[in-house]
Amino acid sequence: MISMLRRSILAPVLICLLAACSPGGGSGASFVNTDITGASYGKDFRLTDHTGAVRSLADYRGKVVTLFFGYVQCPDVCPTNLLNMVEVMKQLGPDADKVQVLFMTIDPERDTQALLAEYVPAFDPRFIGLYADLPTTQAVAKDFKVFYQKQGDVKGTAYTVDHSTGTYVFDPQGRLRLYVKHGEKPDLIAADIRKLIAGQ
Repeated sequence: MISMLRRSILAPVLICLLAACSPGGGSGASFVNTDITGASYGKDFRLTDHTGAVRSLADYRGKVVTLFFGYVQCPDVCPTNLLNMVEVMKQLGPDADKVQVLFMTIDPERDTQALLAEYVPAFDPRFIGLYADLPTTQAVAKDFKVFYQKQGDVKGTAYTVDHSTGTYVFDPQGRLRLYVKHGEKPDLIAADIRKLIAGQ
């Protein structure tokens, strides 16, 4: 638990350092959340969604995309994040149709397509769960600078997973733009998303 808290605290700091922590980041726009425009990581992915379709960022071109890394049996952070995004979508109103919420599992050994299909859309039918085999999962997590590590019964199936807790946000052109720390208020996330929809 201590290690998870330490990493949860360090992750936003590292992201901020990578983005040079400049006001407005590299875009010139003013966002509440960390502006990581121009980041050299997290360019794309090739994953399978909970319907069995192979997906990449190009499939969501024209929409703002939020990407969170978690797992179905996560006891707190993951469901809290998804519930937060439910509230964000409500606040966006009609603009919610211009947003795609993605949840990528970092626990492919337990999170099957069927389980993701049951879990993720239960929060909002528009939300999409993504998964891959273990090597691909590790590669995508590394590309997005996401940390995760099994804890507890690591040789069995009753383990938990410590993991990074932030959310990445892409603009409608598929460019990585924002890093949202866990626990950010829905209205502030919605405000930044509206700016991205407007082309900022």
